Amino acid sequence: MDYIILGVVAVILCAAIGYIVKKKKSGAACIGCPDGHSCSHCQGGGSCHCHK
Repeated sequence: MDYIILGVVAVILCAAIGYIVKKKKSGAACIGCPDGHSCSHCQGGGSCHCHK
């Protein structure tokens, strides 16, 4: 039973890491920006401060 839970957590963790790596390689300045990557920080290549 514990191995099943560990396996599920490992799959979720690997999927999240893979998503972040994929987005960063595609040039996303801030992943999950609520402004749809249209804020000045995202377009300028800086870090996004949109998250409140």
